[in-house]
Amino acid sequence: MSVVSQTRRLAPLATLAVLLFASPVLAQGVRPPALNAESVLLLDADGRILYAKNAEAEHAPASLTKLMTLYLAFEDAEAGRADLDAPVLVSHYAATIARYRMGLRAGEVVPLRVLLEGVAIASANDAAEAVAEHLGGDETAFVTRMNAKAQEMGLAATRFANPHGLPDPRQTSNARDLAVLITRLLDDHPAARPMLGGQTFVWKGRVYARRIPLFNDQGGVQALKTGFTNEAGYNLAVSAWRSGQQFIMIILGARSRALSFLDGKRLLQYAFVETGLAPALAAEPVKPAVRRGVRVRRTFSRG
Repeated sequence: MSVVSQTRRLAPLATLAVLLFASPVLAQGVRPPALNAESVLLLDADGRILYAKNAEAEHAPASLTKLMTLYLAFEDAEAGRADLDAPVLVSHYAATIARYRMGLRAGEVVPLRVLLEGVAIASANDAAEAVAEHLGGDETAFVTRMNAKAQEMGLAATRFANPHGLPDPRQTSNARDLAVLITRLLDDHPAARPMLGGQTFVWKGRVYARRIPLFNDQGGVQALKTGFTNEAGYNLAVSAWRSGQQFIMIILGARSRALSFLDGKRLLQYAFVETGLAPALAAEPVKPAVRRGVRVRRTFSRG
């Protein structure tokens, strides 16, 4: 049974853990990609590990923390405990959370649905805090819920300390746990998929655009969450579909935003070749040396 099927039916997560700890199944003659990130996990539709690199190593999740914030929000909405169109009063504390932000102001009222879009697309820390306070009463109570849900999901290496992912030495996870989390989020709460697949978000006339090349490549990416802090590096959680098959990919600790996306592109191509959905690529020709004086522009993530 696949990882996706298991999570949809809410089967015990012990079975899922067995799949994730299993040895990778690699195609004959397919060379695994050379990757930059510190920790990587790639799963196919049947839960097989197609590629793993330090998948159980402890790592700061950064804004991938927001996947659990979204999970609890959609869980409450579907259970009737929250209304996505309900107004949310922004507290002074939420309005002063450090970047990256929507620019919420203390005392302003914002629909819960808009805040969730800000969390998923703009990766707004102030929005995540406002959601947590609205649903939990305060941050502490909501974080308690986050950790209880992580325990329920079998995320043994995960500990949450806040709803947004800003640095905290108590907050940790690994690629294995984050693969389970994004799978559960998209399977249990399909309404999260279009939000995590959104590329633009408008708030007060300002357009937040996610210029992420993976959305434009022929990789079938339908849901994606980025994360960045100085301690974590550049993180990615991705769900991609091709020919009716789902692939889950976690990338942690890439050295730059551009390198995290390049790792993602290489991993998805490897997945498609390994599973027979795409022909193997010919070896890349050797590129001529770059002339001296050519500048390389580097782009950095918002998290």
